[in-house]
Amino acid sequence: MVTKITRKIVKIDEEKCNGCGVCIIACAEGALEIIDGKARLVSEQYCLKEKESEETLACGCSSTTVTTFDKQSGEASSAAETPLGTVPSRLGHWPVQLTLVPPNAPFLKDADLILAADCVPFAYAGFHQDFLGEDRALLVACPKLDDFQAHQKKLNEVLRVSDIKSLTVVHMEVPCCSGLVHMAKQAIIASGKDIPFADITISARGELKYS
Repeated sequence: MVTKITRKIVKIDEEKCNGCGVCIIACAEGALEIIDGKARLVSEQYCLKEKESEETLACGCSSTTVTTFDKQSGEASSAAETPLGTVPSRLGHWPVQLTLVPPNAPFLKDADLILAADCVPFAYAGFHQDFLGEDRALLVACPKLDDFQAHQKKLNEVLRVSDIKSLTVVHMEVPCCSGLVHMAKQAIIASGKDIPFADITISARGELKYS
C-alpha cells in the first residue's frame, strides 16, 4: 500500500502583499520574513510533509503532531527546596493552544476540559497541582489578543464532537479575560448539550478569588 505524501509550500502573491507582517506572526515555523516591503518565504524546509488524508493544524503542521503521554505525579515543593527542573509536570498532552488543537484530538474525548487564559499558569503557582490531572484536558487561549471568532468556532466544534464531560474556565480577574467565560457559555449553547460548567477567577497576585 502506497501512502500519498504532499508538501504544502507557502505561495505569496506579491501584487496583493502590502508588507503588513500579519503572516510573519502567524507562521509558527518562522519560514517567512519581510524583505524589501514584501513577505518572502526564506526557508521552505519548514513547510512540513504530511499525509494527504491528515488534518492540517493552524501552524501548518500535520495533525500527527498531537501527542499524549503519561502524566507525572508528585507533591509540589517550594522553589527554595526544589532543584531547578525537578518539579514533575502533570500535563498529559500536546499541544495546548486552542488554535493548534484539532477538535477530534484523542485527549479531548470524554475529558473534563480546562480552558485557561494564557496568563493563568504564570500567575497561579498551583496550576498543575490544582487543575491538571487524570481525565483532564487543557486548552489555552487569550480572548483579547487572539482571534476571538476563530476561537469561538473551534471551541464550538470541540464541544460538538468530543463528548466533553465538563468545562471549567480559569481566567484572570481583568475585564478582558471575562471574554473567555462568554466564549465557553456560547460554545455550550451551540453544542446543544448539558455540559457542567465552572468559572474560576485568579487575581493578578495569583490568588484564587472564587469558584
